[in-house]
Amino acid sequence: MTTSSDPGTSPSNPGREARLTILVAGASGLIGTEVVRQLRTKGHEVLRLVRRPTTTPGEYTWSPQAGILDYTLLDRVDAVVNLSGASLSKLPWTPGYKKEILDSRVSATRTLVRAMQKASTPPRVFLSGSAVGFYGDRPLDVLTEDSPRGTGFLSDVVVDWEHEAEQAPEGTRVVTLRTGVVVGPGGAMKPLLALTKAFLGSRLGTGSQIWPWISLHDEAAAIVHLLTSDVEGPVNLTGPVAATSDRLTARTAKDLGRPYKLAVPEFVIRSLLGDAGQEMLLSSQKVVPQKLLDDGFVFRDRTVEEALDALIR
Repeated sequence: MTTSSDPGTSPSNPGREARLTILVAGASGLIGTEVVRQLRTKGHEVLRLVRRPTTTPGEYTWSPQAGILDYTLLDRVDAVVNLSGASLSKLPWTPGYKKEILDSRVSATRTLVRAMQKASTPPRVFLSGSAVGFYGDRPLDVLTEDSPRGTGFLSDVVVDWEHEAEQAPEGTRVVTLRTGVVVGPGGAMKPLLALTKAFLGSRLGTGSQIWPWISLHDEAAAIVHLLTSDVEGPVNLTGPVAATSDRLTARTAKDLGRPYKLAVPEFVIRSLLGDAGQEMLLSSQKVVPQKLLDDGFVFRDRTVEEALDALIR
């Protein structure tokens, strides 16, 4: 653990980034795997929380549902990155799975925060997962971190999720990561890629709804950037150039060399997928990553086409 007053600055060389010790929850997921890779590339030490018996050095067992975590571990780290939570792309959202979506996020965040509260030297930075679902369906609005909450199941989830993160100890900088559709090999893109490869690429609804996307590379890079930033509070993790769902699905088909002639009407999506279809596929959200832009973060993939090209080609 660095002893610098700034967790991202080496005390012996103020212009050089210090080696940090970072605890990651959800390290085996789509985003977590890339975050760990980028952190290690930069020379940071990564400790990973797992829900099974440990098998490699740097792993530590916890049980977020039971609230079990060795709080002394928090004395050893500079920062915590919390990416734990049940997948939103598992469909449909039954009443039971909706409860799991909420409980998995709240319990993981609460367990981490309570361990920080018990630690004698809590970590100075806590980056905790969140989602653009906070804003609800807002087709007419430009949404920054200052925009008020919307309505819907995901908005309710995010409010409870972020509330738990905000209970971190005084002196711990808290950032909640309001993430959009991650353009990567898994998550929400996995079924889209599979259907397109099977010659079933389709426009979803009108296709005019704006999807707040971000490439997997930039999602992880933004998280790494925020570890040593002064930014706090909610941060939108979305690409800098808005795109409609039709742009994303059409480009996916083009890059995969598949036809793009089908369309799924809105009523079919709603009848098959219920709230998940409405909130994940049909909602329109022009979310701007204002805090990241103001903080000087540089996106590698500025358009959804660049992100898809990098993923598929």
